[in-house]
Amino acid sequence: MEEMYQQYSQIVFHFLHSRCRDPVLAEDLTQETFLAALNTIGNYDGSCKLSTWLCQIAKHLLYRHWEKNSRVQFEELDETMESGNDTERQAITRIELEDVWERLQNLSPDMRRAVELRVLGGLSYREIGGMMGKSENWARVTFYRAKLMLAHAIPSEAEEKKEKRK
Repeated sequence: MEEMYQQYSQIVFHFLHSRCRDPVLAEDLTQETFLAALNTIGNYDGSCKLSTWLCQIAKHLLYRHWEKNSRVQFEELDETMESGNDTERQAITRIELEDVWERLQNLSPDMRRAVELRVLGGLSYREIGGMMGKSENWARVTFYRAKLMLAHAIPSEAEEKKEKRK
């Protein structure tokens, strides 16, 4: 296992880092990948390169991390906004963020996951489709439809002005 780690740890790390853009998370998940590989080495059937198998394990660990932490990422974004000086703008932005989060929860699970993976995870449509067992085109269309649904759910400024005049 030590030899495998020495030979493939940089490949796995770079694979993870290129997707999450967080060196600390990539290092943590690299360690978890080799631990998972150690526990499941009997499942490796040799039908692909060992590096490919390890990167698949890493990919699934990363996706699991993103799924567990998607709410946390919205909260971190919210905390970042609080560090500014304009409290009125912060309050408006906080309300808007909460509104978007609430509307996101009303999407179907597939649409919500596609949006989270695209926006929070920075994944390509191909990666989203592959992860969800669908095509790249499916991921593109699903994300587009989710954006439309979210946009239609948010009243435009023109509509708000009309309501104020009434």
